[in-house]
Amino acid sequence: MSHSSKLNSHNFTEIKPADVDKLMLIELACHSHPWSEKTFLSCIGGRYFGEKLSPVIPGEVKSPQVATAIGFYIGEYVVGEATLMDICILPSEQGKGYGKVLLKQFLAQAKKLGATKIFLEVRAKNIAAHMLYMNAGFIEINRRTGYYPSSSGFGYEDAIVMSLTC
Repeated sequence: MSHSSKLNSHNFTEIKPADVDKLMLIELACHSHPWSEKTFLSCIGGRYFGEKLSPVIPGEVKSPQVATAIGFYIGEYVVGEATLMDICILPSEQGKGYGKVLLKQFLAQAKKLGATKIFLEVRAKNIAAHMLYMNAGFIEINRRTGYYPSSSGFGYEDAIVMSLTC
């Protein structure tokens, strides 16, 4: 399967509490300071929205199979504003365009809910994510100095606050 057809063959499903055990494996693999299971569960339902991404495995024309989730996003929507709370792609699947696919889906869902302004924070040293967001039209609006514990375990690093007007 070609790279481009791979990106066109994906399945999004709403995140449910029963998904958290499996999605925590992705969360743990992606972050030096991951969310706890309790935090993850608290971000399902209510003002939160999220979906998991599973590639579609080609099979018979009538019955392709959906693979295990390779990524997810969690967003928050409050009175016309959405915030990207978390976005993760399995490290083995990173660099294949799935982050862009997930971000595009998050933006579509946020707009569908009525968001006219979208916010996110990204570690200053996460250049790949920063570039993904800039390429999607986000602009840096602020920095939170020393916001994140350093991934090395010593010190802190800045958070870049970014926004997008829909």
